[in-house]
Order: sequence, then structure tokens, then C-alpha cells
Amino acid sequence: MKIQDAYTDWSATYDSDRNLTRDLDRMATEAALKGQTYRNVIEIGCGTGKNTALLTRISKRIVAIDFSPGMLQKAKSKIHSENVLFVAADLTKTWPCKSDSVKLIVCNLVLEHIEDLATVFLQASQALNAGGLFFISELHPFRQYQGIQAVFRNKQNEVKIAAFVHHISEFTDSALQNGFLLRELREWWHEEDDRNKFPRLVTFMFEKSIPNQECL
Repeated sequence: MKIQDAYTDWSATYDSDRNLTRDLDRMATEAALKGQTYRNVIEIGCGTGKNTALLTRISKRIVAIDFSPGMLQKAKSKIHSENVLFVAADLTKTWPCKSDSVKLIVCNLVLEHIEDLATVFLQASQALNAGGLFFISELHPFRQYQGIQAVFRNKQNEVKIAAFVHHISEFTDSALQNGFLLRELREWWHEEDDRNKFPRLVTFMFEKSIPNQECL
């Protein structure tokens, strides 16, 4: 099943399924952004809006992007805020945003499904103001080394969603090549299930350190 189709299929139960990774991601994102305010934010891979609600409290305008129609439909049904614009777009293609237009980009549990990280970092660099922040939360590669990936059960069977393993160095190298500095790297365990296990998530906070380039 294609990644886009899988997430649309999953959207029917995504919010109600037991999912410790989803829940930990929400907690990690709130911890990273707590107490901050931003004029404009881009959320890439907004899904059903699990982090969009938080962003509406800390930002005046959010562009929430996802390529799954089912996920976007769920998000729109939950988030009733005039400062959110939901957009259907493929992150591997040109993003629907202006150059040098935002102070923060948030990316949650998305990059495991994208093979070329450099393309994402390039477009993030183009969209951000100088000094802008790029927050990333992803399944920890230690878990991926064990064969763990996004999975859900539909009416017929268990569906494993195609994923690419990205080492920590791939994130930091792609960031450096596109003008980012690493401000923070944290590893996260879910208190209910992760004791004495590899970390479940890794988060990065990158800062854009160079003048913006022209949009693609």
C-alpha cells in the first residue's frame, strides 16, 4: 500500500488507537515549544491535527500541510481556528510557501517516510527567516534498526507503512549542508513502556544561520 493511501486508511482510527509513539511525540513537542510565541508557523505532516491545536495557542498563523486527504479531513473536523490554513501538498515537491516567510517549522513523525532528507532541509531553509527554527520529532533510528516502523490494523489486516532508516548523522549532515546549526538534540522514552529500552523518539531543534535563498 502506498504511504499516502495507508495514512488515509489509518485516519479513521488514528486518534483512538493505542499509540505510545503518537502520545510521546505530542508531549515532546509541547515541551520543546512551551512558553514561546511565533508570528507564522509551518507544520509539515500535520496528520489529524494532534499538534496543530498546540500551535494555535503559540502562533498567529499556521500553514498545516499533509499529503493524506483522510488525515487532513480529520484535522479540519477537529481544529476550528481562523488562523490555521490546511493545505494538501507533497513535501518532496515544492512547498506552497513564500521564501523567508516563517520563524518556525514543525515536523513530526514524517521524515521516516521520505528518502531524501536534503530536499526537506533545503525547502525548510528557503521558507525560514534568518535565525528561524526547525523542530523535528522522529522515531529514533535505534528503534528502526530493530525493524520497528509505523504500523496499524485496518478491517482486513495489519499494515506496515513503508519507511526509510535515517541515522542521526544524516539529520545533522543534511542540516549543516543547508545552513542550519544544531541547537538541541534530545532522546525520549515513554514512561509506561520504555523502561530499559532504546529511546523511542529523537528530537532536534535546528536554527537557520544563513541568509535565505530564492524559492524553488
